[in-house]
Parts: sequence; C-alpha cells; structure tokens
Amino acid sequence: MKFVIANDHAAIELKETLKNWLESEGHEVTDLGAATGESVDYPDKAVEAAKVFLAGGYDHGIVCCGTGIGISITANKVKGIRCALPQNVYAAAMAKEHNNCQFIAFGGRIEYPQSPVEMLKAYLDTEYGGTDRHDRRVNKIMSAEEI
Repeated sequence: MKFVIANDHAAIELKETLKNWLESEGHEVTDLGAATGESVDYPDKAVEAAKVFLAGGYDHGIVCCGTGIGISITANKVKGIRCALPQNVYAAAMAKEHNNCQFIAFGGRIEYPQSPVEMLKAYLDTEYGGTDRHDRRVNKIMSAEEI
C-alpha cells in the first residue's frame, strides 16, 4: 500500500516510528512531516497531506501532532477526507469498519493504552463493513460538508 504521512514538531518521533513500521511491512511512505524540532503549524501539515492524498495514488493518510486533535480536526475540514483519532485498537478498527476513514491521526504527546503501531495495524487489518447502514451513515457524514 501507499501512504502519505505528515506531522508537526510535537510528533517527529511518533511519525518516524509509524513510518519505519510501515516500510518494514513493505509499504511505500511519502513523508511530508517535520523532521526537526523547529515549530511547524499542524493545520498546514494536515491540509498538505489531504491535498496530496486527494490528488490520487494513495491508499491512506496518517497525520500526527501533539495530541492528534488539531491535525485531525483540520484534516476533516478538507472536503472528501474522513480522519479518525482513535484512542485504542478497537476504535482504530471501527474507524475503518464503520466509517471507512482514509486518514488516521495520532498524538505524539499522548500515552496510549495500546501502541499507535498496534492501532495502525488494527486499522489496516480491518475492512470497511459496507452494509446499507454503514453506507447510509458515511454518506450522511460526507453530506455534512455541504452545510
């Protein structure tokens, strides 16, 4: 699979961990994130990653900031993106199964009960449920962009 990943200065180590794991699994990763501790605005990184993803050729996007909150909110503001901010493995899997999220967000300063790599693996190992009820709800999520 092909991934785009972006982060701010508060999530460099986490981004590197996720990127290294993906590459070790044979995935291709385009890294748009900060590489040094110099301050970077997470909204800029979220928009950059979303635009690259929407241009085509990518399977998933990953965005990271200090908490994952701001970068996920920003990614969700980009028309066509559904970004989840899971708190555990179960939530990561449900982001795909129920909401067919293309993006997943994590916080570099968060102490998770399960590792972000475990959550990313659960997300990737899960298929979209694609039932009428899930399709109906995903369509409603996407129609909210028009409000």
